[in-house]
Amino acid sequence: MKRALLIAALVAGMAPAAHAQEPAPADSMPEPGMFPEVVTSTAVPAGPVADSIARVEPNPRPTFVRKVRLDAKPHNVARSGPGDQFAIVGVFEKGDAFPVIAKSDEWYNVRLSATETGWFHASLCKEFDDLSDLQFRPNPKLYSRTGSMVASAYAGGYSFDRKSNSLVVGGRLGYYVFDRLQAEAGVAWTHIERPAEIVESLFGLTLEAEDFDMVYYQINLTFEVLPGRQMVPYLSGGAGSAIMQGETEASFNFGAGTLLFLSKKTAMRWEVRAYHFDSGPADARRSNTNIEFTLGTSFLF
Repeated sequence: MKRALLIAALVAGMAPAAHAQEPAPADSMPEPGMFPEVVTSTAVPAGPVADSIARVEPNPRPTFVRKVRLDAKPHNVARSGPGDQFAIVGVFEKGDAFPVIAKSDEWYNVRLSATETGWFHASLCKEFDDLSDLQFRPNPKLYSRTGSMVASAYAGGYSFDRKSNSLVVGGRLGYYVFDRLQAEAGVAWTHIERPAEIVESLFGLTLEAEDFDMVYYQINLTFEVLPGRQMVPYLSGGAGSAIMQGETEASFNFGAGTLLFLSKKTAMRWEVRAYHFDSGPADARRSNTNIEFTLGTSFLF
């Protein structure tokens, strides 16, 4: 009895399969390209190939965000650079935390927002982690001119004792001792033409007209007010000599000017400088204060 029931079940299970194998009508067949082809994946067998594929899989390193928290004062000032001389970019509350970008001595460069950065002094902050590896070390060739030589050539006007205006040409060779301090030596030439003038109106005495060349040289120290910038105003002063009419007269000078850097190694230079010295025979010395206006070009190397 059990055997008859098992045979009947097998016959019932085979009937649908046989029916599914009957050919379908021609009008019900799908058109070519109606269904996309199914691509079956092929498993990579275990072995050296599978080991090499496993080794090249990316394994990204975790990224750590370093932060500092303001904890010294109720209100803390952020500046645009690592120093008190830089402009204030914002005031922030105690307890605020910021991601650190870099560190310069006692100053932290932090990200204030998605578009703004600022600098906090270390006395205002508390480190979350060790930030010694973020110490900011600027490239000295990019941010400093210390140790550079400067060659300058210039031309302009020279006023001899405010009574003779003439052309002056000259040159200087300088050295940046520090970013703010430059030592330079220079030499210049001008041609003096002084008209005859009355020195004693009662007797009608006159002084003969003067026409001579003058060469003068000097050694100066130049102090730059805003070093390392594109436009650098400066103050200058020094001492030297003026050679004219066969005589050499000691002189001193002082002046001011501006350097406009067109590139890292080229600058325009304009300045005004006053020269003071005595001239004339021993029994008739006279004091001269001469003004020089010049425009030139400087090259760093």
